[in-house]
Amino acid sequence: MDEHKPRDIALLDALDSLPRTALRARAWRTVKEGRDPLEGGRSRGRWGHDGMETWYASHEEDGSVAEIHSMLSAQPVFPSKLRWLNHELEVELNDVMSLPTLPRLAALGVDVARYQAREYARTQDIADAALFLGFKALVVPSARWECTNLVVFTERTDPGQLAVIGAPKFVDWTVWRERRAAARGRTESGS
Repeated sequence: MDEHKPRDIALLDALDSLPRTALRARAWRTVKEGRDPLEGGRSRGRWGHDGMETWYASHEEDGSVAEIHSMLSAQPVFPSKLRWLNHELEVELNDVMSLPTLPRLAALGVDVARYQAREYARTQDIADAALFLGFKALVVPSARWECTNLVVFTERTDPGQLAVIGAPKFVDWTVWRERRAAARGRTESGS
């Protein structure tokens, strides 16, 4: 967030009135081979900006893969030589803000008709305000899969609140795309 840009007082008030919930759940995180799946990053994502460190995961395995697939598909050529691994994780956090539906986001000024677009200004404002208010994480709708995602503010988490479970699974993009197409076909046919 631009350090000279004041925070939206109405947004701060709206978020501060939300309950701070505890979360104990399984989540999935897809990362490049060799990267620590518990490491956050400073990126200009939907729920973070350069001034904050965030950690993204999904409550469904395919949701995690879909997020990375969308990012890689936006490049001029899909990078085929990089290996990606999907990690299952155990998450135990308090002070979580739950915004799991698009109507909840719309009430905070997010243009939900354009939620799948890469227009992040309002969601970044929400994440910045949540971090400022002391929340440790957000539960939000995925823009890429029918599930919720988890966004953790890693500067607010303690060791042990995020843990890897078992061995990672290699992501085979060809197999995953076929499975996704089959799932979409079942959804469209009503079965």
